[in-house]
Amino acid sequence: MYQVPGHASGSYQVPGNASGPYPVPGTQSGAYSVDGSGAYQVGGGQSGAHSVSGGPSGPHNMPPNTAQYGQFAGSQYPNNFPNQQYRSQAQEVSSQQLIKQEKRPPASGWRKSLHSMTGGAVNLGESAADIRRRELIARINQPLRGCYKIAMLSLKGGVGKTTTTTTLGSTFSSLRGDRVIAVDANPDRGTLALKIPRETTATVRHLLRDAPRITKYSDVRAYTSQSPARLEVLASEQDPAVSEAFSEDDYRRTVALLEHFYNIVLTDCGTGLMHSAMKGVLDEADQLVLVSSGSVDGAQTSAATLDWLEAHGYRDLVAKSVCVINSVRPKSGKVDLDKLAAHFQQRCRAVVRLPFDEHLEEGAEIALDRLAPETRLALLELGAVVADDFPNT
Repeated sequence: MYQVPGHASGSYQVPGNASGPYPVPGTQSGAYSVDGSGAYQVGGGQSGAHSVSGGPSGPHNMPPNTAQYGQFAGSQYPNNFPNQQYRSQAQEVSSQQLIKQEKRPPASGWRKSLHSMTGGAVNLGESAADIRRRELIARINQPLRGCYKIAMLSLKGGVGKTTTTTTLGSTFSSLRGDRVIAVDANPDRGTLALKIPRETTATVRHLLRDAPRITKYSDVRAYTSQSPARLEVLASEQDPAVSEAFSEDDYRRTVALLEHFYNIVLTDCGTGLMHSAMKGVLDEADQLVLVSSGSVDGAQTSAATLDWLEAHGYRDLVAKSVCVINSVRPKSGKVDLDKLAAHFQQRCRAVVRLPFDEHLEEGAEIALDRLAPETRLALLELGAVVADDFPNT
């Protein structure tokens, strides 16, 4: 029997009861007793059949995990403690199960007009275009671990590489909640800073000069300009009197600093593959976006670029690259764009066509809300394709 410290060995007497074992209320005749070995007896049961956790006696030890209570002794007492089965059943009465799911209201077209005119009384749901757009946005918003670096490349000038850098970066920054920055790595005077409202005259040179004093995001923000779409731009040197080239080491130092504060870094490269900074750009890049025009010479230059990259150890980067055929007009003349896209599809991971847009043709600051709907949709497709390669584990 249970021995009370400071008392002689024997039965434990409950005050107000006769001397003897303590009866369990609601049980049949018999007693519940604990002996020195930790065994207990339930009325009608065999003594020592079940031992309290930590007791050496008895074939079944009561598990310390309460999720398993009620399963000992052949589940003779299944209602003693909540177990995993009951918790699973509780999940069946969640809000997703009980609240009636309504159709998503339409986001565009005549369906949206009808929904607005009737005060929401007539809801035909989303159109196929609305569903497609929502799916693309979901892909763009997929989780991203660490800093992802995208190299925007073209060896032919005038194909819209800088414009594509700005619009792709703005698409990411306007939809995602993390920080996105575009870096002008052109060794000559780049034009990336002209695509958004200019907030500072600081350049990448000033950032590198003051790098030892930069310890937090607000320090970096003093050297960048931000567009209404939240895209930040780090400009290249604009002074033609400065003859110092932007080197490989400069680029690596820049990225090593920015990756502590930004989730996506887009690099607007120059038009040459042989300048020093290009090796650093390619070595640091997680993905390559090759921008080409829909013309014959633009396609030939882009194909030659892929040849050079494969011959110089960047075959894996080419295999996961995305080719952008830019400024595609509704009537492209004699160039077979389907054949052009098929050629790059065999060498790259994906091919995306961006349509001609009058707002982008201006060559001035870019505002996403001024783009044609077809251009916005194409940019969503480009952003989704690029984001498919994001590491999220």
